[in-house]
Amino acid sequence: MDHDENLRDILLSAKTIASVGLSSNQGKESYWIASYLKEQGYRVIPVNPTVDEILGEKAYPDLQSVPEKIDVVQVFRKPEDVPPVVDDAIQVGAKVVWMQEGIVNYEAAQKAEEAGLQVVMDACMRSTHRRLMIGPKPIGL
Repeated sequence: MDHDENLRDILLSAKTIASVGLSSNQGKESYWIASYLKEQGYRVIPVNPTVDEILGEKAYPDLQSVPEKIDVVQVFRKPEDVPPVVDDAIQVGAKVVWMQEGIVNYEAAQKAEEAGLQVVMDACMRSTHRRLMIGPKPIGL
């Protein structure tokens, strides 16, 4: 299976995305990415200990507090902050750790993969969804 097929499979099978480090600031990229994914029908759960809700969804202080099954743990944190997020993702039984564009942590990725999780690094989930699930618009439209 090539890389794009793998990403497409993740996007098709995922229903619930826990967004760690999601900002309530509408000027931040994480807010717009999560908003887009919510519009596409995904259940987006904010994980941010500093707010009560984002995008009309209850925010949780950490992954362990989320009462639902999590398919994808989307990471909006600095690369050095990723290892504890991966530990939590493994603990809650997530299927995928998706590190947004600009976020790379090879040791955390290896730990997640060794625990059976799929890992996406340095890729925007919104851009990937647009490219693989929506595709280019026909010329003239």
